[in-house]
Amino acid sequence: MTHLIGDSVAELFAGAVTLAKDGEKVAPRGMGTREVLDVHMRLTRPRARLLYAPPARILNPAFAVAETVWHLSGSDDPWIFDYNAQLRQYADDGVLRGAYGPRMRNWAGVVDQLHRVLEILTEDPDSRRALIQLYDPARDAAGHKDVPCTLGFAFHLRAGRLHMSTTMRGQDVWIGMPYDLFFYTVLHELVAGWLGAELGDFHHYVGSLHIYERHLDQAEHLASLTASAIMPDLTTEWEGFDTLLDQVRAGAVTGHPGWDGMAEILRSYRLWKDGLRDQAWLVAEGVDGPLGQALTGWYGELNRRARTSTTPATAGVR
Repeated sequence: MTHLIGDSVAELFAGAVTLAKDGEKVAPRGMGTREVLDVHMRLTRPRARLLYAPPARILNPAFAVAETVWHLSGSDDPWIFDYNAQLRQYADDGVLRGAYGPRMRNWAGVVDQLHRVLEILTEDPDSRRALIQLYDPARDAAGHKDVPCTLGFAFHLRAGRLHMSTTMRGQDVWIGMPYDLFFYTVLHELVAGWLGAELGDFHHYVGSLHIYERHLDQAEHLASLTASAIMPDLTTEWEGFDTLLDQVRAGAVTGHPGWDGMAEILRSYRLWKDGLRDQAWLVAEGVDGPLGQALTGWYGELNRRARTSTTPATAGVR
C-alpha cells in the first residue's frame, strides 16, 4: 500500500496527482487511465478542505457546497443538476441511483445511519461499530449508470478525538477527489461536533487511484500549491440540523456564520445562472474566507471559457 500524508487537501491532491500520473495504463469501459492500486491518504487538518489551484485546476465551490448539502439532507432530488449539469449523463429516468444521501440518511427506508453513528458512539465511545455503508450489492448489481465509488465510512473515537476513515473502490484524482474530500471532511467535522470531540485525522483508502489520460496535459501544468486555508467552523446542533440544511439550500440566513457563508455561495451561483453576473460577483466577494475567493475564481474561469469556446458560461462543470 502506498501512503500519502498532508496537512491540507492541496498537499494530498498534489501528491495524488503525481502518483497517479506514473501509474499503470488501464482502460476500464474503454477509457484510458493511469492507475495506482491500494493507496492510503491521511489528512491531519480536515478543515483545510478546499482545493484552490489556479490556473491548472479551478473548482466550482458552489457545486462542492451544493453536493455536500444534497448528501447530508438525504436527497436524490434533481436540483443538484442546477450546480453540475454533467451529472445528468449518469441518471436513470432523471434520478442518480447511486446518490449517497438516501443510503446514508434512510437506508432501505428504515435506518438513518448518520444518527445511528451518534447513538453508537454516545452509548459506547470505544465502539468499532460506528459505520455508514453506501455500496449496496442488492441495488448496485441492477445495471444503473451511477454506482457509488464510495463503499462507506467508519468513525473511531479515541482519547477525545474523532478519527474518520473513508473506503473507495476507485477515485478519479483530477475531477472527483477535490469535491469528495470536501464533503467527507464536512461530515467528519459535524460528527465530531455532535459528539463533543476534537477533530482527529481523516483517513482515505482507495482501491484504484487513477487519472484519465485526457487530463494528463492539464496535470502537467499543476505548479507547487499553497496549503489550503482552514475553513470556517461548521459545528452545529443535531436538533434542527435538517432545517438548517434547508435554509442553506434556499440561500437564507441561518444565524451560523459558517453555514451562512455556504448559503451565500449557493445564492451567488443562482444569481450567476440567472444572468445577474455583477450581483453574483458582489455576493461572492462578500463571503469571507476561501469559499468566496474560490467562487470569484470560478466565475473568472467561466468567463474565460465563454470567450474561448462555445460552452455556455452558465454550464455546471466540475
